[in-house]
Amino acid sequence: MDFNVKRLAADAGTLFSRAVQFTEEKFGQAEKTELDAHLENLLIRAESTKHWTEKILKQTEVLLQPNPNVRIEEFLYEKLDKKVPTRINNHDLLGQSMIDSGTEFGPGTAYGNALIKCGETEKQIGGAEREFIQSSAINFLTPFRNFLEGDFKTILKERKLLQNKRLDLDAAKTKLKKAKMADARALPLRTSPPPGDAGYVANFSFMVNFLYVKWLKAEQDLKMTQSEFDRQAEITRLLLEGISSTHAHHLRCLNDFVEAQMTYYAQCYQYMVNLQKQLGSFPSAFSSNNNQSTASAAASISVPILPLSAPLPANSTNASSGFTELQNFSGSRKARVLYDYDAAGSNELSLLADEVIMVSSVPGMDSDWLMGERGNQKGKVPITYLELLN
Repeated sequence: MDFNVKRLAADAGTLFSRAVQFTEEKFGQAEKTELDAHLENLLIRAESTKHWTEKILKQTEVLLQPNPNVRIEEFLYEKLDKKVPTRINNHDLLGQSMIDSGTEFGPGTAYGNALIKCGETEKQIGGAEREFIQSSAINFLTPFRNFLEGDFKTILKERKLLQNKRLDLDAAKTKLKKAKMADARALPLRTSPPPGDAGYVANFSFMVNFLYVKWLKAEQDLKMTQSEFDRQAEITRLLLEGISSTHAHHLRCLNDFVEAQMTYYAQCYQYMVNLQKQLGSFPSAFSSNNNQSTASAAASISVPILPLSAPLPANSTNASSGFTELQNFSGSRKARVLYDYDAAGSNELSLLADEVIMVSSVPGMDSDWLMGERGNQKGKVPITYLELLN
């Protein structure tokens, strides 16, 4: 019990000494030991690494899970060390709705069959999204989170210890400075003590020797605190230099994240290309009576999915020459729309199959495009979707 009380008193004294030193430094009444430039740069670099790691981590979590309520729920599951329940994502929900509606309209109808195929593709994309999120969480988010909750917390702990050792060192320097000043004032009296009775001289000699002993103890304390400060500075420096290894590890994680994104988007692209090919085989128009398709639907016109650079149909040699003539001379011509076209921008004009519009050439426009007009509407239209009329 006696030992604990003494230890408590010593700790309280140390804390008080640090508080006094810190306060005097803030008011400019005490000197402060500055860290060397290399260590200061390492501390700044570590703080910057922590700041940007937190920001990248947060924004990646938002990208992978835009719903803030779901993010909070997943965070609670993680803290409770419980498995996060599997959720149906938006692609799965959309896909199931398409499949259900297509089943109700009838898989034998063009529209119903198309809805089912679109729904199946949306579910494939949903599965690819889950794989992407899982891969990103393991290979990207987890290492970043481990750095913030592990390595950087260790750095913070050692940096705080370094700050305390620095306060102890500066407090010891202040004590030694005061002890030297007191001993210097007592030095002349030590060599020639003042006259008086024996008791007075004995007390005076005791005080002079006490100041000398206090000076010696202050020197010993300074050496000890300097040694502890140097040791702690070295430990902190070694930890901070490990930030370079952290950057190298995070670079590998970044490569894994980019590869996961590339795989995910490549899968989505391939799924949509396959879906587009399947939809391109469906008829663009079919007869129906009381929601039932007739046999003539199978023989109706197919809708080719053409890119903007697709070649003209084989029977359009005359039309091609007409386009060339139209592009070389000013004026307008009537043209029939061959296929439906959805405008990709505000400067383009959406088209419906079999409608007739006016087209003209504009100087400087790409050779694959013409300017189309429908009443008051005006915009660019692709040549491959048109047939000039005489």
